[in-house]
Amino acid sequence: MPFFMVYGSEAVLPADLKFGAPRLVFNSIAEAETTRLEEIDLLEEERLNSVIQSARYQQTLRRYHDRYTKPRSFSIGDLVLRRVLKTVGQHKLSPPWECPYIVTEVTHPGSYRLSQMDGTLVGNPWNIEHLRRFYA
Repeated sequence: MPFFMVYGSEAVLPADLKFGAPRLVFNSIAEAETTRLEEIDLLEEERLNSVIQSARYQQTLRRYHDRYTKPRSFSIGDLVLRRVLKTVGQHKLSPPWECPYIVTEVTHPGSYRLSQMDGTLVGNPWNIEHLRRFYA
């Protein structure tokens, strides 16, 4: 619905001119509806293309990651070092790994229960990210 001013001319806002308001671009409502339906179809196509592109990118990342990572695991009885998680009271030359522990149980793949060398159990299971094989 056009806006008319006092002298019969149509009022057009500067923003309508800059961004191409539909009432200025299209001559009829049918033409606007047809264009809108075409743009909806194109939008769906673009969305599907984006999904395909994202899947291809993630597949490439997975291949790259799998190529440069080595799977590791520990078995019961292995000696491991545990990462020091609390650095309070340590300085920059303090070792980042704590004394050797013995793997006593595999709770989940990548999760291990540890015990100290004298047989005392360490509280919680530890993730493999925080463990490192100890070579005596």
